[in-house]
Amino acid sequence: MKFKHCLLFLLSLGISNSFAQKKPIDHTVYDNWKSLSNAKISKTGNILFYSIVPQEGDATVEVKNKQNELILKVDRGSNPNLTHNETFFISTIKPTFQETHQAKIKKKKPDEMPKDSLLIANLQTQTQQKYPALKSYKLPLFQQDYLAFLSEIRPEAKVDSTDSTSTNKASSKKPKAETVLTLYHLPTGDTVNFWKADAYEFSGDGQHLIFSKKVDEKDSVSTDPGVYIYSIESKSIKKISNGKGNYKNFTFDDQSQQVVFLADKTPEKSLLKDFKVYYYTSALDTARIIAAQNSTGVPANWYVSPDANLNFSANGEKLFLGLAPIPRVKDTTLVEFEHAKVDIWSWQDDYLQPQQLANLKRDQSRNYLAVVSPKQGSSILSLVDDTFNRVSTTDEANNEWVLASTDFGNRIAAQWQGSTNSDVYLISTLNGQKKTVKSNLNGQAYLSPDGKNVVYFDRETGNWFSYSVEKNSTIQLNVNLPVSFVDEENDVPALPGSYGIAAWSTDGNGVYINDRYDIWYFDFVGKEKKNVTQAYGRINNIVLRYQDFSTNDNPRYRTSLLNKKGNIYLDAFDTKTKFSGLFQTHPDKNSNPKEIVLVPFTIRQLSASTDLEHFIYTKENYELSPNLFYTTNFKNETRVTDINPQQQDYNWGTAELVNWVTPNGHEASGILYKPENFDPNKKYPIIAYFYEKLSDGLYSYQAPAPTPSRLNIPYFVSNEYLVFAPDISYEDGYPGKSAEEYINSGMRYLAQNSWVDSTKMGIQGQSWGGYQVAHLITRTNMYAAAWTGAPVVNMTSAYGGIRWQSGMSRQFQYENTQSRIGKTLWENRELYIENSPLFFMDKVNTPVVIMANDNDGAVPWYQGIEMFTALRRLQKPVWMLNYNGDEHNLMQRQNRKDIQIREAQFFDHYLKGTPAPNWMKSGVPAINKGIDWGFEYN
Repeated sequence: MKFKHCLLFLLSLGISNSFAQKKPIDHTVYDNWKSLSNAKISKTGNILFYSIVPQEGDATVEVKNKQNELILKVDRGSNPNLTHNETFFISTIKPTFQETHQAKIKKKKPDEMPKDSLLIANLQTQTQQKYPALKSYKLPLFQQDYLAFLSEIRPEAKVDSTDSTSTNKASSKKPKAETVLTLYHLPTGDTVNFWKADAYEFSGDGQHLIFSKKVDEKDSVSTDPGVYIYSIESKSIKKISNGKGNYKNFTFDDQSQQVVFLADKTPEKSLLKDFKVYYYTSALDTARIIAAQNSTGVPANWYVSPDANLNFSANGEKLFLGLAPIPRVKDTTLVEFEHAKVDIWSWQDDYLQPQQLANLKRDQSRNYLAVVSPKQGSSILSLVDDTFNRVSTTDEANNEWVLASTDFGNRIAAQWQGSTNSDVYLISTLNGQKKTVKSNLNGQAYLSPDGKNVVYFDRETGNWFSYSVEKNSTIQLNVNLPVSFVDEENDVPALPGSYGIAAWSTDGNGVYINDRYDIWYFDFVGKEKKNVTQAYGRINNIVLRYQDFSTNDNPRYRTSLLNKKGNIYLDAFDTKTKFSGLFQTHPDKNSNPKEIVLVPFTIRQLSASTDLEHFIYTKENYELSPNLFYTTNFKNETRVTDINPQQQDYNWGTAELVNWVTPNGHEASGILYKPENFDPNKKYPIIAYFYEKLSDGLYSYQAPAPTPSRLNIPYFVSNEYLVFAPDISYEDGYPGKSAEEYINSGMRYLAQNSWVDSTKMGIQGQSWGGYQVAHLITRTNMYAAAWTGAPVVNMTSAYGGIRWQSGMSRQFQYENTQSRIGKTLWENRELYIENSPLFFMDKVNTPVVIMANDNDGAVPWYQGIEMFTALRRLQKPVWMLNYNGDEHNLMQRQNRKDIQIREAQFFDHYLKGTPAPNWMKSGVPAINKGIDWGFEYN
């Protein structure tokens, strides 16, 4: 009897322990794993809002106060906004995921698909208003008492503020939905409707609403089409342009006194659209044309580009527009099948034909900056022609000069260089005069915010320079300094780049520039140069970068400015410990930056209230899912979200930094991931996943997700694998040997531990990582299984190939960038052969799966075919997956889910001894494609 009770007790204890034991992640968990996006804090710091987004399903927007109390929850919320007075919250509400999914299955037409709706919530009164069939909504830039939104409504009993005589005729036919623009007064809920509206825009001060009306092309009697401007204050409307047409790019000046737009009034079926720029102020009866194909200053055979932006200078004196050569139109009278379809490649073309085709849409919309003075009605000044490839103004654009560059004459060399040298100019917006800043520059040039100086980095010399517009003179900024301003870790054959500009001085006298660790100040005349972070970063191996908390809501201002008279914040990253955090310093004082927080986490989405008294940020590490936090001092914090509570139900994992010395004496680092239930008395299979350098991600969270073809680290760790991510440094000409040096030695170092099963080691890599997998298995038999995605295995054939997504030749990659050969194929063909796994496939004894997709735009998929057919011929165990129509990295979620299952089955078989699934044992014949996926075990 006692034995019976004892047995029952032991059984109950075992059952209890089994329930307490956490379960491994399986392939069903992915869709519901969530992420945070669009985290924002209001200007006062009193309101926080953010989106919680599942991998597949319905997102949620939450609004909270700084006390972490939920004010509003918006199911299926999207595109959220809070008004400046923090009273009204606006959000789009999407249809349910299932509703949209079912509509796609039923192949419904676009106008039959489920529609968005609009939510307007008063946070003070806790009242809400919803509007269906939303197309878009907009708030004014500054004064936000009003909201405008465009929706589709059946026109029964409609009332139109622009047509008081309109009536509805009785009809047995269901009326077609029409667009309506609604002006909504937020404090009162009053509305004004404008039917048949199309494009629309607010003035910045929120006092005017401009919109166009569109009617069916067959409607020849309607007087509605045209452009209207509605005065919100006087509640009056005025038609400022008449006629059917395509109206777009409504743009007000900063003072809300002038407005311009593009309009094409040619017949709808015209092959060539003739856009003109129309200009209006309240002093005019109707909008007048200020720029057209026949305007003074427009080059012959050029016209106003329909794809250009319209932008006023901040003072409203200048309007910037785009001009372009008039395109040739296709002869529609020709019969398609009677004419050849041919691409003609010419050795004299600036760009290869595939690159031209890849960029066709971009090139068809390319336009070139011009300027006009709308108040004077003067002629158009074309600033650049089609030989220029870059042009930029200052944020305010009040100054005389714009910065422009041209690589004309150097473009063919990009085939093997990857980038081109450019001539840099300043061009006057008053008369078109050009000043040469720097000829044949290999680097980047930037115009100072006031337009008085140009700062540029020259990769040939590794130095920063300043050019004075007034004096036409250049000085080197970083003269006689003990540090380098180029990438100190550069390990490709190309010249190293810079660490970039940190900010510009608010007084207009200088610029702040980054070195590897610190921030330096340079005045433009060469008198003052100062390490404003006192070399603290370099001494302590901490990368310090300026954190601009500017909350300026005007999209005009994009440039970071730094006021040296006050304290500034610095992002911090410790390159040794991988900790991240925030420091503070005073640029004018000779004192070390002060640590505010430096923690074993990754901090993202950091933002602050206007007074810099309230902060929000996400915090994560491998063990903790990213969540939003609120603080006033970074000592005490409030966790605002808990987006993935289900993680605690699963066997998760840990991440630790591993350091070792390679056979050639190089210090090396990597991340070792262990399962949460790690037992040092057990032996674990281990998979190495690698690319180049990954250890900076030590404290990054990795959600279980069907990946584009990288290793799904959380899945394997949860299922009791060890995963190792080693950093790799490269020697020019020997990328394969470099991979051996770091990856193999790192795995051997770990294999010294009793808990690593050295007979069950695998490797996985994608793209460049896939190449390294292919190379390693030709040089060693230490791996029991290998998985390679989109590998290059034959550098001699890949060298002259095309990256089809960009249309570029692959030569630059081998000579100057990632493949790191550093020579042409003709200068050192032996290096190309040595680094091409294909020539050594007879040495392979490792079972391997290859992913090579027929729509890969980066690596030609025939590289995978070359590897597969070679190993098949040699009767080595090899499989190849071609996800039809998918890309270099899998884009289609169903394919991502598929590859996760196959990868787990493959490694489980070779590293854990489980049975092989049918797709590995016997493949899936084409006759069974779409019927049998081969996942079963028979």
